[in-house]
Order: sequence, then C-alpha cells, then structure tokens
Amino acid sequence: MPVVSQAAVAALALVPWPSRVTPGAGAFALAPSTVIVADAALDGVADGFARALHPATGYAYVVRHGAAPKGSVIEFRLDASLKGALGEEGYRLDVTPTHVTVRAAAPAGAFYATQTMRQLLPAAIERSARVAKVAWTMPAVSIEDVPRFSWRGSHLDVSRHFMPVTFIKRHLDLMALHKFNRFHWHLTDDQGWRLEIRKYPKFTQVGAWRTETLVGSYQPDSTKRKYDGTPHGGYYTQDDVREIVAYAAARFITVVPEIEMPGHAQAAIAAYPELGNLSRPLGVYRLWGEGEDVLNASPATVAVMQDVLAEVLELFPSPWIHVGGDEVQKGPWQQNPAMQAQIRQLGLKDEHELQSWFIRQMDTWLTARGRRLIGWDEILEGGLAPNATVMSWRGDDGAIAAANAGHDAVLTPNHHTYFDYYQSKERGREPLAIGGFLPLDTVYTWDPIPKAIAPDKVGRILGVQAQVWTEYIPDGRAVEYMAWPRLSALAEVAWTPAAGRDLVKFRARMAVHMERLKVLDVNARPLDKPVF
Repeated sequence: MPVVSQAAVAALALVPWPSRVTPGAGAFALAPSTVIVADAALDGVADGFARALHPATGYAYVVRHGAAPKGSVIEFRLDASLKGALGEEGYRLDVTPTHVTVRAAAPAGAFYATQTMRQLLPAAIERSARVAKVAWTMPAVSIEDVPRFSWRGSHLDVSRHFMPVTFIKRHLDLMALHKFNRFHWHLTDDQGWRLEIRKYPKFTQVGAWRTETLVGSYQPDSTKRKYDGTPHGGYYTQDDVREIVAYAAARFITVVPEIEMPGHAQAAIAAYPELGNLSRPLGVYRLWGEGEDVLNASPATVAVMQDVLAEVLELFPSPWIHVGGDEVQKGPWQQNPAMQAQIRQLGLKDEHELQSWFIRQMDTWLTARGRRLIGWDEILEGGLAPNATVMSWRGDDGAIAAANAGHDAVLTPNHHTYFDYYQSKERGREPLAIGGFLPLDTVYTWDPIPKAIAPDKVGRILGVQAQVWTEYIPDGRAVEYMAWPRLSALAEVAWTPAAGRDLVKFRARMAVHMERLKVLDVNARPLDKPVF
C-alpha cells in the first residue's frame, strides 16, 4: 500500500479510508461547462450525482451518453474486467485537473465512488441552497477501493421509541455517505409493534401503543419507578415500508426487517392474547428489558407468525429475514401445561430445544421461499437451524461457534458495537443511557475477526454491524448523538483493510469530516468532548 503523508490525509478527509490512495498534483474544478458522461448502465448513479451537485453549486448538469468530449469531464464507465479484483462494490476513481473517471464492475461500485467524490468536494456541497464564493474543487488523486466486508450494517430499534419516516430516510442518507449497505430495522418488541400486518390489524391497533413510558433509569423496586403518563406509539403502513425500502435500494442499502419471536413479544400478545402463555391479559410493556410473557410454540401460533412473515416477504426483498430469537424467558413455557405436553409429544429434552424447534419452523418456511433466517446468537441454543445466519451480540462466542460449524455470522458484539452505551465515564455529562462504556477510539481500534475461528472458516464472517437500542433514546436527534461519530469509526472498520487503519490519521480526518456532518445538521457528539 502506498505511503500517504499526514498532510495528504488531512487534505483527503475521506471516511471510510479507501483501500489504496495515491495523491496527485493539482485539482479538478467543477464549472457550469463541466460535462457528465455515463454508460447507460450507470445512468441512474451519474444522474443522482448530478442532482446532488445542483443545490449548492447551482449548476444544472444533464448526463450524456457516448464518448467523452474534450474539456472538463466527469466520466462513469462500466468495466466488467474489474469484477474479479474489486467485486460489485469496488471502484477505481481517477481525478486529474481536467478529467474525473469512475470505473466499476457494477452500479454499486460507481455509487460508492460518488460518495467518495462528495467527500473530496468542500463540505458546503451538502447545502440545500446555492453557496456563493466557493471553489468547487476536488484534489487530484487516484483511488482503488474495495470493501473489507460484504455486510456493513447499522441497526435501529424503533420499537422502544418510534422514529418517523423522515428520520429513517435521513439515517439512510448518512449510511450511504459512509458506505454502509445493510439497514437492520428492529420493528417489533415488548414495548411496541411497528409494522402494519393487514391480516392481523390488532398488531398495530393495539400493539403499536403503550399507555406510558418509564422515566429515568430502570428501578428493580417497583415502588421507585416513575412514568410519564403520556401514551407513546406509532407504526409504519405498508406504503411507508415500500417507500423506505425503495429509498434504501436507490442508495444500495438492503433493509433487513426484524420480527421478534418467540421472545420480546408482549406487544404482539397484548394484541392477540391467544399467542401467549398466561391466563391474565397483558398490555404493551411499559418497562425496559424483557416482558412478562413470550409467544407460545403451538402450531396455531407458528401459523400466525408465518402469516406475518408472508406479508413481510411481500414488503422486503432482502435475502435475510431476522426473527430475533434472543432473551427468550423459559418460565412462561414451564408454567404452561400445553407447552410441557408439546415438549413431550415432540420428544424434546427441554425448553431450549422447544425454542430451537420454533426457530426451525421459521427457517424451513423461509428457506422454502428462497429467503434466509437470521437471528441473535441465542438461536444456537438447543441446536442451530440448518440455514440460519447468526448475529453474535453477547461477545464473539456466537460468531465463533456459528462460523466453525459452517454457518454465516455477523459480528455485533456489545463490547464494540452497542451505541446505546455511554461515550464517557463521566456519566453526569452525558444523556442517560442503558449503561456500559464505549468511546470512539475503542470502536475504531477493534479487530473484528476472532482468532478462534478456524482459518478455513473466516469467510463465514459476513461483516460487522452497529446497534442502536432506543430505551433511553427518545428521538432522532438523540439517536444521532449516540450514533455519530461512532458510526463513522465503524464504517472504517467495515470497509478499510486492517493494514490501512490508523487511529491518529483517522482522528485528523474526522476533524475535517465533522464539519461535513455539521453542514448536514447531524447532532454528532463533539470529538473534543472528554471521555474520562
């Protein structure tokens, strides 16, 4: 890899840092006369880039086809020969004083090149109105870029606190800028069901609304708990979902929906009590943590949840469908005579094997429809479903076990990817959080491949993902404070080769990149705010 000087790094404030960077001499200047030329297959990417340039520059570019003319040109070319070396997400970008050339084997790679070009331009390019007296230049550079991991994810919990469609789109925009490609949308939990299911309208009529929300941190002593007395809720219509999925797809982001089962299901049980185990009715859960009941594992409940998944498949083209599977309390099954009889009838050893049986029903059903089940690492308990992919959140052990057994895994360990954790040990100077301590530098310096994975199984690690759980994060501005710039750091962990990462250089680039986030009005935590 070419050695890049500190001065060149500061001038090229790119996040994530590309695979190979060779600074050049001079700069390319955008002008009203600049011509954008693209192969037909890249017309959409080139047109999106042209439209992004217009508000701040005032330049109205129209993408042309055919050979590039002389003069100031930005050229997008499809080059199938690059697929072997760079895959479908890699690209080559050459910027000279007169010409910019993007070459990629597929539109995704060309799109990521446009995000790099955005970051080569002044931060004012992000403005939504014309900015005067700005030199719209990109420094000359040659870049060859390919992501380290195929799964570069950002998870958002909208069950504990509902987030409007406008914020979801804004988050997708920021993901795209940082070359993330998986949006894990946590749509259901004990505290709220957020997805319209037309066959079962009570999921949103009842399950999307809780009567009030806990104020302050969780108190084990119920007499010390305080509530706000304000109903909270909301849900996404199926038209909302189609809009978000299309918006994400235009940014080469796959939306991975999560429908929690059989645990974290009290909102579903509040809507349809027959899905649960207890004789008494339950409301949508007002506390944090796990609710009082879980789905029963009867054939009737399995059928209902498969009906739910049928509508999910119509909305989400994602190859992966997340079914949760985490933190399933076994007490409700132990107290339910019907579940004890089912364990005996199926010849199972215990409730752990009943959970595995439940997950296998979903795995078989999804596989028959050309989809893949993905779940948190508890789905390993009682035996892993044949086609399941594991998200390892309780450290690395789940990923190690899954990969060594020949299953795909995504690394989501709480010790490096839970962005609902505090960013300072001085908790009084930070917003209330669930606990933990995860500063920016710790995120950045993480080496995500566990050494205990067999060398021939390392390819089973699809990538990494950040988690934002929203028990103590009530709105989009609060999400941004917790997510950024830690998501910028994880973007580099996910994209940049390990040998190309350097904390000192990253912080130098982030000082410039934060100005871009400021122009975008991102409520990012300041870099200079203390962590100790």
